[in-house]
Amino acid sequence: MLMKAPEKHGFDAARLNRIPAFLKERYLDSGKLPNAQILISRDGEIVHFSSQGAAVEGSDKAIDEGSIFRIASMTKPITSVGFMMLVEEGKVAVDTPVHHVLPEFKGIGVYNGGGGGVPFLPVTPTAEPMRMLDLLRHTSGLTYGFQNRTNVDAAYREGKIDNWHGGNDLDGFVAALGQLPLEFSPGTAWNYSVSTDVLGAVIQRVSGMPLDQYFAEKIFKPLKMDDTGFVVPEGKVDRLTDCYTFVAGKGRVMYDRASESAWRRQPKLLSGGGGLASTALDYHRFCQMCANGGELDGVRLLGRKTLDLMTMNHLPGKSDLSTLSRSLFSETQNAGTGFGLGFAVTEDVAKTMIPGSAGEYYWGGMFSTAFFIDPVERLHMVFMTQLSPSGLYPIRRELKTLIYSSLT
Repeated sequence: MLMKAPEKHGFDAARLNRIPAFLKERYLDSGKLPNAQILISRDGEIVHFSSQGAAVEGSDKAIDEGSIFRIASMTKPITSVGFMMLVEEGKVAVDTPVHHVLPEFKGIGVYNGGGGGVPFLPVTPTAEPMRMLDLLRHTSGLTYGFQNRTNVDAAYREGKIDNWHGGNDLDGFVAALGQLPLEFSPGTAWNYSVSTDVLGAVIQRVSGMPLDQYFAEKIFKPLKMDDTGFVVPEGKVDRLTDCYTFVAGKGRVMYDRASESAWRRQPKLLSGGGGLASTALDYHRFCQMCANGGELDGVRLLGRKTLDLMTMNHLPGKSDLSTLSRSLFSETQNAGTGFGLGFAVTEDVAKTMIPGSAGEYYWGGMFSTAFFIDPVERLHMVFMTQLSPSGLYPIRRELKTLIYSSLT
């Protein structure tokens, strides 16, 4: 990996070098995080890359540039790009009703109170059909089973609908969802959900290719993202990191041990919403493609105006997440934040209360990974670690503050 002098790209090197020291003191020495890796790029050049912490429990082996992390919901922007590639081919449109591609969704209604169970009664018709736009921006009315908010998400849990190693493949997943009501009429609210998993099913139906094959051939191979996929092959398992979760009263406990990882075997349900594993360098290449307006190293995945469209705020009435969100779970701080076609978008920097630029776009994953792309400052960041839940510590906000304070 070639790293350029930060001073030549508008950074104060001494200030940038405070970042690994901050991570060590605040998060590693305290045992809050098992490891931390951060990549910062400006003008297409990597100006900072640092790695700290053990890759696996009980080993002295530290994470490095080859380490593989579960990126969870950082899969969503990749799936959204894959869908927009089909839009550019004229095979589907952003305003296409979902049931035109997935007939299992035809006639789906909205939960209107009463007890749980299937079938749900009473159910009312949607005011408008669910469109691909709603899947991209999470206004579909779908939900996640782990949210523990309503009888609808309880039905997701009961049916193990979004279990990657359960009984459903993508077709079975869509069929099961089609039997359940929505939490609200599409376009009327925002709820973090399996929307992007459904978008993966759309890609599979429209392209005629299994989702993993589509990603591999249409995105990963052209971008040379050689270490990204739904499965970590045996030849690379020694590079997979352990993954942890936080349990109240116990602290950090093992969630998915690398040597026994679920990511070592093919999932039955290919999750376009959260199933990929990747490296910081691979995700850097995806970010650079986006920052370049859809092109990297002479290979174009998307047109520049398509990326412009994706990174605009598409929430109804140009609202923000703090106004529209019904979710108990979010990867973002909601104030001043809109949502585009696969990314959160900063609309009002003042409301976020941290440095940034209007028009920057970003997201993260449940294991505390994160990225952001700032078109104004021509920079992006990729952060990797492995601890859920993602909102446990304010590390993403702290890193953004440190990065922007390093600009000259």
